[in-house]
Amino acid sequence: MSSIAHSCGVLPSHDAPSLGFRGGFLAGRLQDAFHFPALNTSVSEARKRVLARLREWGIDEVACDDAQLVVSELFTNAVRHTDSDKVSCQLRISAAALRIEVADQGHASTEPRARCSGADEESGRGLLLVGALSQAWGVRPDDTGRGRVVWAELPHRRLPHGSGPAERVR
Repeated sequence: MSSIAHSCGVLPSHDAPSLGFRGGFLAGRLQDAFHFPALNTSVSEARKRVLARLREWGIDEVACDDAQLVVSELFTNAVRHTDSDKVSCQLRISAAALRIEVADQGHASTEPRARCSGADEESGRGLLLVGALSQAWGVRPDDTGRGRVVWAELPHRRLPHGSGPAERVR
């Protein structure tokens, strides 16, 4: 069964714990956290921040590209579908996955879920893309109980030390 077909109508998991970090290196894991105002212009800023951090950490270009798309989709959803003043993002690299969490401040009328959009619809496919690129994704309440955290785990490879973006092969 393909990732896209599997994602249609499947609700995300709520079993993700809070990352609870604010940047740096902890217990062998690279991590970063940031937030931007809940504005359309913040989506591109979030993508740039994620790309810069992942390249700094030596993550392969495929994972960098996938992470930028996932962050773009999750940030866009938080900006468009909630009354948030800010949107937060957390990144964590482990041996198993790149974990991305995007948190809003809540006030959305429905929970984020993948849906199958009609051919003529201009939106509604973002979480299908997230599901197709991710090993797993889900939604959980934020620490305040008012907002939501949408998370995704992506496969990644660490490049040999000193490999710059121009030297990376897809």
